[in-house]
Amino acid sequence: MDIVNPLAEAYISKLSSVDDKDLYNIYLQTIEQHPQQHLQSSWVQGQFLSFISQLIQPQFILEIGTFTGFSAMCLAKGLQATGELHTIELREQDANTAKTNFNLSPKQNQIHLHLGNAVEIIPTLQHQWDIVFIDADKTNYINYYELVLPMLKDGGLMIADNVLFHGQVLEKEIKGKNAIAINNFNENVAKDDRTEQIILSVRDGLMLIKKK
Repeated sequence: MDIVNPLAEAYISKLSSVDDKDLYNIYLQTIEQHPQQHLQSSWVQGQFLSFISQLIQPQFILEIGTFTGFSAMCLAKGLQATGELHTIELREQDANTAKTNFNLSPKQNQIHLHLGNAVEIIPTLQHQWDIVFIDADKTNYINYYELVLPMLKDGGLMIADNVLFHGQVLEKEIKGKNAIAINNFNENVAKDDRTEQIILSVRDGLMLIKKK
């Protein structure tokens, strides 16, 4: 299901900034060569993450799900001079690709890549996060949310990707473990009085969650 009209997607992409050629080449390389290129954030989504990060100017960012590093490099653009971005990837091959890509970022020394299971790694990272971006296995979204919320600063921002899950959460009968997990996540967050949230129909759906 096309959540956003393809003509609108193309128009938005055409008129959104391309101000970093190295980053754009990384984006294109993943789209053209990776067998799971559908996991890549769109260029517009990446620009949105950059925009948000540069507005907030965070000290600490956590990303759950590195893939080939595109979204981490977008988020890193807003880091303070002494800030850190920690990103977690389960797949070693993608982590190695991300490491290579990070070498092209002016913030490369501020990006820290962790290889392994995010559920195990998150509790070892003792920071109060300004921004958390969740874009990993959908069945663990609620677990990630509960793990990181106590570590998110008051007023801090959590961003969850794929919350419309290819339109499957819009169906009258939701099927498939990932769609069911995402729908459960969305409903749980909506009921949580510790946070405020809004869903944006950017690509596959982004939920912005602010800690009260």
